[in-house]
Amino acid sequence: MRRSSLVLLALTSLTLFGCDALRDAFSPRADVVARANDQTLTVDRLAGWAGESKQVPLDPLTLSRVSRYWVEYTLFAQALADGKNLRDSATAAAAMWPVVSRLKWQRFHDRIVTGHDLTPQQLDSAYQSGPYRVFQHILFRVMPAQGAKATDGNALIRLDAQKHSQADQLLPQARTAGARFAQLASRYSEDPGSKVAGGSLGLSTRGQFVGEFDDAAWQLAPGAVSGVVKSQFGYHIIRRPPLAEVRDSFRLGLQERMSQHGDSLYVDSLVIKRKIEPVSRAPAYAKAAVQDMDAARSSNRVLVKYRGGSLKVRDFARWLNALDPQILSALPQANDEQINQFLKSLAQQQLMLQQADSAKVTLTAEDWQRVRDEHDSTMVQITTLLNLSAAVLHDSGGPSPEKRTNFAMGRVNDYFDRVFHGRARFFPLPAFLADTLLADARWNVDAAGVRRAVERGQEIRADSAQASNAPRMTPAPGPAPIDTTKRQAPR
Repeated sequence: MRRSSLVLLALTSLTLFGCDALRDAFSPRADVVARANDQTLTVDRLAGWAGESKQVPLDPLTLSRVSRYWVEYTLFAQALADGKNLRDSATAAAAMWPVVSRLKWQRFHDRIVTGHDLTPQQLDSAYQSGPYRVFQHILFRVMPAQGAKATDGNALIRLDAQKHSQADQLLPQARTAGARFAQLASRYSEDPGSKVAGGSLGLSTRGQFVGEFDDAAWQLAPGAVSGVVKSQFGYHIIRRPPLAEVRDSFRLGLQERMSQHGDSLYVDSLVIKRKIEPVSRAPAYAKAAVQDMDAARSSNRVLVKYRGGSLKVRDFARWLNALDPQILSALPQANDEQINQFLKSLAQQQLMLQQADSAKVTLTAEDWQRVRDEHDSTMVQITTLLNLSAAVLHDSGGPSPEKRTNFAMGRVNDYFDRVFHGRARFFPLPAFLADTLLADARWNVDAAGVRRAVERGQEIRADSAQASNAPRMTPAPGPAPIDTTKRQAPR
């Protein structure tokens, strides 16, 4: 009976400390926090770093992240020590995934736009009766009477009559000028925006200008010139140039409008055809992922469903690493509708990249040079932080792999020591470079080891605080006291 009571008491005590304590009780005492291939981060080392730093929170989440950063830097240093080429094309492409994806989509976009090239007949038809127009105008401005007094009325009437007369006098010349209309506009027009462009207003749509201008302009056939048109801005003479004069600019402007419209149509068709729809609890899942990005990187939980696939939490985490960090900080405060729209947009981008891959879109030589340049810049930044390079490793370790590895690990631990003591700023390894290194390694972060590091770090910090608060003895003034306890030697 007594034996059963003791067992029950022991189990009850363990339960009070939670599942983590129960698991630790039946496992070997954890002295290691993290492993990266053959290298280990001990509880004592991590606890010493964290305990001596007043800026680092002593909690399992923080120290787990620190341990993960240590693993990533260790794998980077090991790769250098082993003589691996981290600047090769495959590593650069994986590490620079956001840049590669952006460039790939741009090339896919270019291909979509190329599919909208217009034949001469289509261009002529679009110019004659399409939804876009090109107009030129000469404006004789009548300034609005802002803050004008009643006594200014006569002056305004005289100004209006003067501008009207100027427009009437120029109208016959404008109607016979043909292509020289641009010269007249550059000389006489009082519209500073279009004057420098020969009066051209660019590609426009119906309703883009004030009503009086629109009504007169959209009645013009190519090559025709309007009469004098009054608007709130003054008096206009409007011309619609023939296609021969503006063919190139009209084609480019129309091509740009069509490509923009084509992009939206393409995205809309993806949404409809693939039935992109967030799951019911997607906002809650997304917010939880933001709180624990380490767990999110391996989660297969679905956020958005679509025909033929889905956007999972791990995909979401990958996209967040590629986007503006401000998005990550804003998500916890966003409402469910905003998060759902954001997740749908990510699913659309994921689908578009899949479409680009299916279309076998490749990057140009210039694109690849840009990728390599950005990757090389990142590599220089990291090796400078560690004061570690292939030349330094060769000089320190020579042909011995073990010596090179030990030297590289010394530089990694020294960097973290400087960071914890405020002598260096921390720069996390870029997420996609870290993922590339982790994929080919044996590594782990041990939860029990992290908890022990937290406990030990708290002890170190408490001891440090107690030592700093202990009263100090103030020495008495004058010379040191004479020790009278010593016996004199016999004479």
